[in-house]
Amino acid sequence: MNNLVPIVSPEQAVQVIQSGNRVFIHSVAQTPHRLIRAMVERAAGEQLRDIEVCHMHTEGHLPYCEEQYAAQFNPNAFFIGANMRKQVNAGMADYVPIFLSEIPLLFQRNILPLDVALIQVSPPDQHGFCSLGPSVDISLSAVKTAKYVIAQINPNVPRTHGDGIIHVRTLHAAVECDDPLYEMPLKSATPTEQKIGRFVAELVEDGATLQMGIGGIPNAVLAELVHHQKLGIHTEMFSDGVIDLVERGVITNEKKKAIPYKLVSCFAMGTRRLYDFINDNPSVVMKEVTYTNDTAIIRRNPKVTAINSAIEVDLTGQVCADTIGTFQYSGVGGQMDFVRGASLSEGGKPIIALPSVTKYGDSKIVPFLKEGAGVTTTRAHVHYIVTEYGVAYLYGKNLRQRAQALINIAHPDHRETLERQAHERFKIFE
Repeated sequence: MNNLVPIVSPEQAVQVIQSGNRVFIHSVAQTPHRLIRAMVERAAGEQLRDIEVCHMHTEGHLPYCEEQYAAQFNPNAFFIGANMRKQVNAGMADYVPIFLSEIPLLFQRNILPLDVALIQVSPPDQHGFCSLGPSVDISLSAVKTAKYVIAQINPNVPRTHGDGIIHVRTLHAAVECDDPLYEMPLKSATPTEQKIGRFVAELVEDGATLQMGIGGIPNAVLAELVHHQKLGIHTEMFSDGVIDLVERGVITNEKKKAIPYKLVSCFAMGTRRLYDFINDNPSVVMKEVTYTNDTAIIRRNPKVTAINSAIEVDLTGQVCADTIGTFQYSGVGGQMDFVRGASLSEGGKPIIALPSVTKYGDSKIVPFLKEGAGVTTTRAHVHYIVTEYGVAYLYGKNLRQRAQALINIAHPDHRETLERQAHERFKIFE
């Protein structure tokens, strides 16, 4: 390996970064923290300035987002995790609204050309090939287009099958480490999430192809699918919740048209059990996001059942999933990619699932979205809305019918207020 790529210290590895550069950071559990720390220390010590740092969702502490480094770094995210939510909303970092499927185009079309990519990979195999592990997503495109590629080589990174295989010669320098990957433990579903999970599971048909994210509601849905048959997975992300269904023979992927008999995703995040599950597992294929989130590919699969969440839904069916008013909470992500793909799939079902109220007791079914809120999924795209009080099917319904259906699944404490608002706007409940 030493003959193919220089093995250096983190401090030496980041010497290629210069003022005014645009630097990409590997996604989610693959966030290369040793290289990040070295980059920040070098920029602060040598007074480098105006380094733009761009990435999707990352995990762990991000020192380049701290106020003391405002002159050195301009963080610019395509999706916002908890580790930079405060900074984005305080004006210390920026957010680019974009579909997850289209982020690689920013690199490929030189809209946001990359100078340096900081990534984390598995050790090379006997042929010199490393793996991007559980995060191929937009990161492969970054590797292909960046002028310099610097890697942490880590034996804890699982070797995954699919698109994320790169030769060690792709790397301009490498740092060896033995750091544990970020883990997200499975949380037990709340009673509300369990009720939502049951309603959603009733919509899932045998032979369906599933897309879902990570969190309490997806986990609750998966827990309710143990008696289903011949399910498939074509998703942008998955976690530990699918493993039991694979081992039970519930998820077989045999009915899928796009890469049948394979679980297809572009990134994964969970516990060590998940990383061990995907390690050298030929039944799991990690693809670029331009493949997993391509509507034309999604729709080829049968009965695509896309399960996504929301922050609030208004009485016309507009879905806000990434802001709380003007507060930028997450990002557009891949929700619309899969809502549209499921809608066009034969027998497909796009589902938005959410609790009826916030933790403060405010209704998530609202007369109007909050001022400044972003529309993630339009009212023309929405089909199913699910809360713990039932299912509202909105597709093909007019505005008054939609309002009535949504009020029926709102929390009982808020239905009277919603009915008054619906009467004022749509002249119903007379």
